[in-house]
Amino acid sequence: MKVYSEKEAAGPLTTLPGWQFKEGGIEKSFQFKDFVQAFGFMSQVAILAEKANHHPEWFNVYNKVNIRLSTHDAGGLTSKDFDLAQQIEALI
Repeated sequence: MKVYSEKEAAGPLTTLPGWQFKEGGIEKSFQFKDFVQAFGFMSQVAILAEKANHHPEWFNVYNKVNIRLSTHDAGGLTSKDFDLAQQIEALI
């Protein structure tokens, strides 16, 4: 599985508004109206992640959700991360 460098990730990131390369992965922060919307979003992402067998690192406080994607068994950023990020973006 190909691991992307920050330079190589620049191209695919142009199709993912708000996502940024950081420490061998990609990250984005989302903000919602309230906790219920944030939790609903997390539930939808959880279903996508489970289907892809590719699970995010994430953090939630009230109406904010921070997501980090990295392929741990590959040791960095791979196409699996870009694919899941695209699916997450489709939820918004």
